[in-house]
Amino acid sequence: MKEKTAQIFSIVQDNPCVSGCTISRNVHDSGRTGVSYFSLAAQTDISAETYKYKKLLFLLEGDLQIFTNEGQSVEGRCGDIIILPQSTPVGVKTKQGCIYTEISLYQEGSMNQLPKAGEVVKLAQLVPYQEGRIVNMDIISGPTLKFVVMSFDGGTGLAEHAAPGEALIFALEGKGIIGYEGKEYPIQAGENFKFAKNGKHYIKADEKFKMALLLTLE
Repeated sequence: MKEKTAQIFSIVQDNPCVSGCTISRNVHDSGRTGVSYFSLAAQTDISAETYKYKKLLFLLEGDLQIFTNEGQSVEGRCGDIIILPQSTPVGVKTKQGCIYTEISLYQEGSMNQLPKAGEVVKLAQLVPYQEGRIVNMDIISGPTLKFVVMSFDGGTGLAEHAAPGEALIFALEGKGIIGYEGKEYPIQAGENFKFAKNGKHYIKADEKFKMALLLTLE
């Protein structure tokens, strides 16, 4: 992924809206999966288009309305995910402006059935906290890409390990600590962190903490 490694950053701050414009930035494209950031200024839109592959939008800031040519529409807010229906013309527009991450499965992978296509779901609310436990749910699961949401009760964490691919963290709720290659990085809701392939890392949660993990295995 074309993103910073070994530092806390913010996708929102790094991809600001520009008045009157829609902006896209591709950060990963293997031919089988793709990840892009979109920044839409207030009162802008992307016309309805049809895609044969699966797409998920994760709204990081602002408001976003998904609409079809038949007049159907749903509106999302910061923290929501929306799975776009396949083979149906779908467009997006915003009133106040928005920034979102788009995940595309060109060839492989399955979506969890809990968020239905066309529905708006708050990502952090898909997993509960459980006392003394870590809870996770695969939103996208495939041989080359996974998108997972996780909750950590206070005092829990993941032991140091390395993943066979690059990983992008989205802190959703609370605060946590990311250990990466011998250094610790406090992270809180709204911030991001990237692991390089095979980078040694761990996660600690001194208090309740939720995050999403986007892992590319290519």
